[in-house]
Amino acid sequence: MKRSTRFRELLRAPEILVLPGAHDALTARIIAQAGFDAYTAGGYSATASLLAAPDTSQLTMSELADYYARLHDASPLPLLADGDTGFGGTTNVARTVRAFERAGVAALFIEDQVFPKRCGHMEGKRVVPAIEMVEKLKAALDARIDPDLVIMARTDALAVNGLDDAIERAQLYQEAGADLLFVEAPCSIEQMRRICTEIDGPCLANNIEAGKTPFLTAGELQEIGYAAVAFPVSVTYAVTKAVRGVMENLRREGTTAGKQEDLLSFDEFNSLIGLQGLREWEEGCRDFAQRLGGSKLMQAGTSEEEGELRE
Repeated sequence: MKRSTRFRELLRAPEILVLPGAHDALTARIIAQAGFDAYTAGGYSATASLLAAPDTSQLTMSELADYYARLHDASPLPLLADGDTGFGGTTNVARTVRAFERAGVAALFIEDQVFPKRCGHMEGKRVVPAIEMVEKLKAALDARIDPDLVIMARTDALAVNGLDDAIERAQLYQEAGADLLFVEAPCSIEQMRRICTEIDGPCLANNIEAGKTPFLTAGELQEIGYAAVAFPVSVTYAVTKAVRGVMENLRREGTTAGKQEDLLSFDEFNSLIGLQGLREWEEGCRDFAQRLGGSKLMQAGTSEEEGELRE
């Protein structure tokens, strides 16, 4: 089954779809091994991973497409990607969709912020006119080759123009053909209930630790009416804290001996990244070459012997 088709199935399932956020290819593999059905990887973590910089539209479209291709190769799970503002006008949006689709993503979202955008829980956001966003959505929908590729529309209008405008925009984006809707950064459970009640389409919740939105469990969000919930930055924060702790201990003690319980062993890590499977595959290639080569050499030897007898 295509990953895009699987992602659509998960959105239609009665249980809410939980989307952990990957930090990089390694953590994408860990998410899969932890037993999740799908995952996401936003510009916040991608920018931190690739540039050690804030999420302020510093990555180019091609850099993100390459990042997603690496994640696709590292994990078999369907991936929801961050299409940012589409990186320009309708032509740029169409190129973004095609590039991300080639990278193997199962879903992607476009947002209605003014470029350069800001993280959805930062201050000072601005949004483009709703009609401009509809043009971008039309371009995205037209550009996809796989009809199952999920296109999600995100609006950041709540922080700029209020909840009414955000809901109206989401309703308009749904009418334009968006498969999934995302009203970013509601500030109360009451706002979240309105979003899920008044928008005629599946909605995504965004769980940011210490962010603007109430931090609810997946079960609580399902009761409100959400179809999916993303935890986009948890892994990035966990990785940052863990590495900082190990480095501080190494700097202070001159050894990591006191942090062994926080580290995987050599063998555990090799197992995680699939070293044994790689070695077995290499051995299979070697055996194949030897069998084929040996057979060819035997045939060549027989032909030479027959030629000598004829002489």
